[in-house]
Amino acid sequence: MSVVEIPDGSPFGVENLPYGVFSEAGGRPRVGVRVGDSVVDLSVLLGDEVFAEPALNPFMAQGPARWAEVRERIAAAVTADVPDGAVHPVRDVTLHLPFQVGDYVDYYASEHHASNLGRLFRPDAEPLFPNWKHLPVGYHGRSGTVVVSGTDVVRPCGQRKAPDEQAPTYGPSRRLDIEVEFGFVVGVGSELGDRIPVEAFAEHVFGAFLVNDWSARDIQAWEYVPLGPYLGKSFATSISPWVVPLAALQEARIPLPGQDPEPLDYLRGGGDWGLDVEFVVEWNGEEVARPPYREMYWSPAQMLAHMTVNGASTRTGDFFASGTVSGPEKRQRGAFIELTWGGREPIQVKGEDRTFLLDGDEIAISATAPGPDGARIGFGEVTGTVRPAR
Repeated sequence: MSVVEIPDGSPFGVENLPYGVFSEAGGRPRVGVRVGDSVVDLSVLLGDEVFAEPALNPFMAQGPARWAEVRERIAAAVTADVPDGAVHPVRDVTLHLPFQVGDYVDYYASEHHASNLGRLFRPDAEPLFPNWKHLPVGYHGRSGTVVVSGTDVVRPCGQRKAPDEQAPTYGPSRRLDIEVEFGFVVGVGSELGDRIPVEAFAEHVFGAFLVNDWSARDIQAWEYVPLGPYLGKSFATSISPWVVPLAALQEARIPLPGQDPEPLDYLRGGGDWGLDVEFVVEWNGEEVARPPYREMYWSPAQMLAHMTVNGASTRTGDFFASGTVSGPEKRQRGAFIELTWGGREPIQVKGEDRTFLLDGDEIAISATAPGPDGARIGFGEVTGTVRPAR
């Protein structure tokens, strides 16, 4: 038997217990839980074949009563002796996509981010479009290019047209950017024609994780009118390998900052799913921003309600992301287009003036949230390195 060591102050204590999929060298991917600096193999710990699967989907589909039961069993088991062969140092395993991605929806839920981009793109107009405070604005993304943290990101090519150019040209993006986002994965889906009300959010959503929605701003600017994001977004979206269950985030729940005007009936009641999550962005190892999720205008419960209000179905493994997380202060902006004000106000990174990403740059996004009794809940990191265009 073995003992799982949990260092004092670890963001991966029994208050957290995030799920992921891991493998050893030459081994098969299977479901584990992060405890301290270890991954605990749940197929060994609990003896349940659902955790021998290479994705969380079969377990997530079992629903919230099962999620609660398993969480209690894990918490009890990891504080006692566990079977030999169940515990693996995180540094010795490979982490995979934690779930098989179904559909992917990306929102635009930060008023600070939306207002900043409105001022950048439409300086002589109102920064927010008339619909923005009436519904969570979003678009359907490309699930096939969602990749796990640590996957290299190849600089995308496409059409781009600078303001001083007479016609578009084709080539590698010259304004490659990041977007710090928070993701939520559906565990229990809904039928075509049904709706998920805001109060049923926790009955359907399994947990949360970190997202970096890589963005080619020059490609995006030329293509997005009139139908919105396309090739400027679809080349890569990185997610963290750990999914923190909603049960671990109860202490992080806070009211939304306030919504004016009051939303329509089907969006009311979701304001109690604001979350006090603090992000940290590192650019080549240097901290450059701390976006606060507590500033978001729309809650994930409202996002899910809006996503299904027309009767759109959801499936296990569907996920939706918050859109860029930004706050009112400059150091709280979650995208470099904001942080450098469209490239006109460079920031210092390792002693150099920087605006957008260069080949070889590495981005690491991490986050924590308050847990019970002063503990911190960790989400790990989502990282990626930019590689040259092909």
